[in-house]
Amino acid sequence: MGDRIYLSSPHMSDEGYEMTYIKEAFDTNWIAPLGENVNQFERELAVKVGSKAAAALSSGTAAIHLALKAAGVTEGDIVFCQSLTFSATANPIIYQNAIPVFIDSDLLSWNMCPRALEEAFEKYPEVKAVIVVHLYGLSADMDKIVELCNEHNVVLIEDAAESLGTFYKGKHTGIFGDFGIYSFNGNKIITTSGGGMLVSNNEEKIEKARFWSTQSRDQAKHFEHSELGFNYRMSNIVAGIGRGQLKVLDQRVEKKKYIFEFYIKELGSLEGIEFMPRNEWNEPNFWLSSMILNGKVRPFDVMEALEKENIESRPIWKPMHMQPFFEKYDFIGTGVSGKLFENGVCLPSDTKMTEKDLERVVQIIKKLWCE
Repeated sequence: MGDRIYLSSPHMSDEGYEMTYIKEAFDTNWIAPLGENVNQFERELAVKVGSKAAAALSSGTAAIHLALKAAGVTEGDIVFCQSLTFSATANPIIYQNAIPVFIDSDLLSWNMCPRALEEAFEKYPEVKAVIVVHLYGLSADMDKIVELCNEHNVVLIEDAAESLGTFYKGKHTGIFGDFGIYSFNGNKIITTSGGGMLVSNNEEKIEKARFWSTQSRDQAKHFEHSELGFNYRMSNIVAGIGRGQLKVLDQRVEKKKYIFEFYIKELGSLEGIEFMPRNEWNEPNFWLSSMILNGKVRPFDVMEALEKENIESRPIWKPMHMQPFFEKYDFIGTGVSGKLFENGVCLPSDTKMTEKDLERVVQIIKKLWCE
């Protein structure tokens, strides 16, 4: 059994950018949740993606929560949410005591189906917000989704946790809606070990989110709180890691793309394999190379064979409307997301993988077609 090959693990820069900013924080004794790294990380990320403002937070989940709060979502409000995603997309809806309605995906993008979204608007015209996800770095069909949200005057939140570095028609994902969120969890394309960012062109809303994220502390000599607050601010050390990681984002996207194209070249001709979709309007970051299996070899066969050789893989996300906690809520669609879950598998996409590692993965998979 060879060394462990991970699905997607942290990858610090070879140049040591991260340590430069961390050392600066130590040397100036700015270890607290505020400091120059936080301020600069917000500015640098906003410039990178083309947004007017950004708030550095403790997680992508916190960013979604504050986006919903900034959108005015309160108890009993309906929020449309893409079903094919990780639970962190949907959980903040419950934090706000709102009601999720889950929207199916389409095969064109694996993301929110505009036709299902249109049907949802017809059924629930009183909806308060929409959360669309750019799954595995694949952009949703944003033109149609933005058009529908504008038509119904509904706030659009982009969960771009997995898609930093992805472009839709030449612009970064995360900046098409009223709010966008990014995650810097340990498995993301760049990481701060844990953290997130909320972006928006509404600078006033971002400033309010910063206020909420520091326990809604009013300006006073004593501790004064006129609103409910949260302990959601990113630390200065974590932000320093993020600043260093942001410098190598383009390199990471390039390597993720190489991994995806390697799998297509080596496995694409095998019967029953279909890789995640690519569209002319989408430049993915290829965060996780994923495929659908429609033949005799099933996803569990691939995952079991890889795990026996100390290689990590994962099923496609199980849709939220199929989860025990969320199954009581309404679902709009034809079941595409469920079929993607049933037939999908995410392959190792770690940017530290060598050519030898990639060969090892594909040879194990190819053997399954010879049995």
